[in-house]
Amino acid sequence: MSKEKSTSKEKNKEKKNDSHKGSNNHNHHNNHSPLLPGDLIPKHKKPLDTDFYEKELARLQLELVKMHEWIKVKKLKVIVLFEGRDAAGKGGVITRITQSLNPRICRVTALGIPTEKEKTQWYFQRYIAHFPSGGEMVLLDRSWYNRAGVERVMGFCTDDEYWEFLRSCPSFERMIIRSGIILIKYWFSVSDQEQEKRFADRLQDPAKRWKLSPMDLASREKWEDYSRAKDEMFEYTDTKESPWYVVEADDKKRARLNCIHHLLSKIPYEDLTPEPIELPKRRETKGYVRPPMDAQTFVPDVY
Repeated sequence: MSKEKSTSKEKNKEKKNDSHKGSNNHNHHNNHSPLLPGDLIPKHKKPLDTDFYEKELARLQLELVKMHEWIKVKKLKVIVLFEGRDAAGKGGVITRITQSLNPRICRVTALGIPTEKEKTQWYFQRYIAHFPSGGEMVLLDRSWYNRAGVERVMGFCTDDEYWEFLRSCPSFERMIIRSGIILIKYWFSVSDQEQEKRFADRLQDPAKRWKLSPMDLASREKWEDYSRAKDEMFEYTDTKESPWYVVEADDKKRARLNCIHHLLSKIPYEDLTPEPIELPKRRETKGYVRPPMDAQTFVPDVY
């Protein structure tokens, strides 16, 4: 890196440190979300009882239904982005969040590698096309932070592109927030040992083997490079306006519950569950004749 870029980087770090004195302590040392009605907190950090986990997950998922109805009615715009190590459990949390929600209100976006055309665009451009309209929540399974992670570590971007991203990203996110979008950023943290265990499990399970890409395997050799890239990314983009929330993800069940619980605490909502209604009786009609059954093609009755 040139002397000029090094000096510029040091100045940016000084500005960042000046503007965040005290803020990082608030963001990362306060690991407790406000309690929600009905919270049942286990007394010890032993493996979660399966019955407790399933009941608590079902309760939180019901709260998610209430929250997403509130988002729809109040025309809120929400982006929740999920980043972290490979096999850290991002997909599992996203699946549990969306399980009972209306996909027209809550949708998942997981972009692939950019096309040749997208490579010529402003870096953030292809993500903006997936931003929410009023009454929508978008879950980003990885995001524009690819540039600060895999692209940086694997050499898919130039130094100039990388430093421009770190300079412009905080301003970009401030623009998002000023436009009225609620932006929530999660980083899933997993240990080296736990990641290796999950990779081995995927190799043994044909139903999960597709999750392992050549890039995932290459990441094992660059563990420390990814660690340094994550640290530098946090240094520039963990801002007071748009903080990172770190989810300790070695324990999948706890990570899912903690993340969903925290998400519910970040979007104040009210219960808009409709009053119970009665199912009307079907009106009897005359004159309709159903076509012959043998005129239709049926799925074979195998089971």
